[in-house]
Amino acid sequence: MARYIFITGGVVSSLGKGLASAALGALLQARGYSVRLRKLDPYLNVDPGTMSPTQHGEVFVTDDGAETDLDLGHYERFTGRSANKRDNITTGRIYSDIIAKERKGDFLGATVQVIPHVTDEIKNFVLEGNEDFDFVLIEIGGTVGDIEALPFFEAIRQVGNILPRGDAIYIHLTLMPYIAAAGELKTKPTQHSVKELRSIGIAPDILLVRCDREIPVSDRKKLSLFCNVRETAVIQALDVKSIYDVPVAYHNEGLDEEVLAAFDIKDAKQPDLKKWFDISSRIEGKDGEVNIAIVGKYTGLKDAYKSLSEALVHGGISHNVKVNIKWVDSEIFESDNLAPELENVHGILVPGGFGERGTTGKIKAAQFARTRNVPYFGICLGMQMACIEAARNCAGIKNAGSSEFGQIDEPIVGLMTEWVKGNSKQERNKKTDLGGTMRLGAYPAQLARGSRVADIYGITDISERHRHRYEVNMAYRKVLEAGGLLFSGISPDGKLPEIVERTDHPWFIGVQFHPELKSRPFEPHPLFSSFIGAAMKQSRLV
Repeated sequence: MARYIFITGGVVSSLGKGLASAALGALLQARGYSVRLRKLDPYLNVDPGTMSPTQHGEVFVTDDGAETDLDLGHYERFTGRSANKRDNITTGRIYSDIIAKERKGDFLGATVQVIPHVTDEIKNFVLEGNEDFDFVLIEIGGTVGDIEALPFFEAIRQVGNILPRGDAIYIHLTLMPYIAAAGELKTKPTQHSVKELRSIGIAPDILLVRCDREIPVSDRKKLSLFCNVRETAVIQALDVKSIYDVPVAYHNEGLDEEVLAAFDIKDAKQPDLKKWFDISSRIEGKDGEVNIAIVGKYTGLKDAYKSLSEALVHGGISHNVKVNIKWVDSEIFESDNLAPELENVHGILVPGGFGERGTTGKIKAAQFARTRNVPYFGICLGMQMACIEAARNCAGIKNAGSSEFGQIDEPIVGLMTEWVKGNSKQERNKKTDLGGTMRLGAYPAQLARGSRVADIYGITDISERHRHRYEVNMAYRKVLEAGGLLFSGISPDGKLPEIVERTDHPWFIGVQFHPELKSRPFEPHPLFSSFIGAAMKQSRLV
């Protein structure tokens, strides 16, 4: 029977509950346990698919097509277990399902209320489908005290009473700030946060305290006393160089030992952390450094490209080199010369995005990479912009553009109106709702034999995760290929282009899918590994 670990947060947001959950999951795996990680998000959106990347960060897409919180990316990267649509739920989804049931009469005339109907829906989500796991880790988004999160806290409180005694514990992540003027760390924010949590009926078993310096023994005792937590269960969470140092750091602080003690597990084997030590060593890049420019439109919030930046790090790990990322706002290239920004980089990556803003800069970045023989990696919109650049400057189609940005004479990129998903045909039009209507999740593609990408993958049949509603127009395939842009990856039905590459360039690849979503530190995605390898040649490291 599964044991449950609930991870809550207090004081401020963005303390790293997702990383803490992922790291703890990795530590339990290292002891031989099977784990599942799930996320409860209090916001009213049905999913984050329509939320601004500069407000919410990236949307992580699962194989089965769910648009989820970016923390699920941490879960996958740290545990190696692929998430699915049953691993993330929002208040919006819960209320949507409840209202649909009410309209059908499923509640038999009862007055539908937060308690018990909303909390029951949350409990059902938390408890279902966990039979094959030793531990289920549930992260609750937001911070204790948020109005929208109250039903979630009430639900997990009830779960603690439903389960057999000792089968659920609560970990509370808080901040211990250092006040420079006073010259000391302050325990009061954590005390107030725990007080708020206890007023809801949840008593934390473990405190995970974020701080930028060692917590004195006296302060640990103080937190233990005022928060009613064992002194050994006050775990300091210090800043580390890399997120992949977190599992070892938490183990050294005794987090996994304290979790097992809370469950009264006394015969657990010691964790095998060899692979984590190896990652920590390789991430330092003992064999050199490469500089990669990410030319994007959401660079104001780095979390908008979280999986992307991590995949680049993974590519560096595979070559034992450090990857320095230069964030370049594509919008500044609308009128300015981009050469000074890109002059000293060893690779250019243009990521996905939506809308016309900044696309001129992305097209210029693709042109710079093509004409200067700099390795280029275009992802989703980055592939589409590379195709538009090739159409304008190599194929002579001066009015080439995308119908996403309005009516045009030469729609090199256009809205997908239908595609095959499994055994059914999906149909869309311009009036279709924006939420959850894109081509989402894993789809197969066939690679051209003898192409660069076939060589990189080592196979010709692949499956990658998608998130887009516009596609390069196959009607322009011949003219683009005549301009040197080979369509080297196509959907099995031959209708949708998945990959383009330049045959006259050291390394120039555009993909319609998002390979960063499947990259992991112990299994770097082959495209990212190859891209960093090409950047090493550009920097003359090899």
